[in-house]
Amino acid sequence: MNATFALRLASLTARRPVTVLGAAVVDVIADAYALPWRGCDIELKQQGVNIGGCALNIAIALKRLNIPAQNALPVGHGVWADMIRQAMTRQGVHTAVEAETGDNGWCLALVEPDGERTFMSFSGVENQWQQAWLDALKVPPQSLVYLSGYQLASPSAALLTRWLEGLESVTPFIDFGPRIEDISDDIMTRIMACKPIVSLNRHEAELAAGRLGVETASLGSAWQAHYGSPLIVRYDKDGAAFYDGEHQGHVPAFSATVVDTIGAGDSHAGGTLAGLAAGWTLEEAVRLGNAVGAWVVSHRGGDCAPTREALLLAYENV
Repeated sequence: MNATFALRLASLTARRPVTVLGAAVVDVIADAYALPWRGCDIELKQQGVNIGGCALNIAIALKRLNIPAQNALPVGHGVWADMIRQAMTRQGVHTAVEAETGDNGWCLALVEPDGERTFMSFSGVENQWQQAWLDALKVPPQSLVYLSGYQLASPSAALLTRWLEGLESVTPFIDFGPRIEDISDDIMTRIMACKPIVSLNRHEAELAAGRLGVETASLGSAWQAHYGSPLIVRYDKDGAAFYDGEHQGHVPAFSATVVDTIGAGDSHAGGTLAGLAAGWTLEEAVRLGNAVGAWVVSHRGGDCAPTREALLLAYENV
């Protein structure tokens, strides 16, 4: 690990408030020798049942990096909600949003032999946002505010977008995820007018390039010209690229033996948010995201983000 980066990581301290808004769900994770096809009957091997959801994975990553955050993760009442509430208590993660009725959603995650994962999701209270929940949140100026594409493609998209538009002097951090195709043009235009930092993986970058009508190789410059907003593109073992006005670059990946990729993008976002909250440059923050993401793909489940001490120990010779 670069000596300067290691020193900064060892003294990582939040300088900006962070709000994480999104889903807490249950992930039922199973090994699959192949994905199901029509009419098939395949045998799965269950890995485990974990708490998950993009926002919860990020909340856990921030917690373990000692970065305080206001977590707006709706938790309802029912079998899945009870599991989530108990697990969050064990993790020391708290939510500012309690739903009066309804259960949380859950997800079946199939992991193929090469570590690639496929999700089948069932929605719950995490996509049933109410104005009263949002009104109760305290988001001071200069905050970083995380939102996921899963919520921005849900029936609550307009409500959440209007709330984001009403915040004063904040920096949104948006991970559109695979739902980028499902986000309406109107919501996309309004969200991007808020000048968010956007993080995409390789496939999502292809989809984003398609929306702009450009080749994927030209996405960075086209994104800057069209939106004037920072962009991160994650290339897994090939590191990550960032584009921010006239500043752009490539941040190498940390070495990892891939066990499964569940939560990798979320954990990368958590690491990047931690760096940004500490006042690091976008390049430095993405490097921290790369380190956290590499750790997570080396371990089972999406809720296994590392502490600072674990990162320093794992990559001290990198």
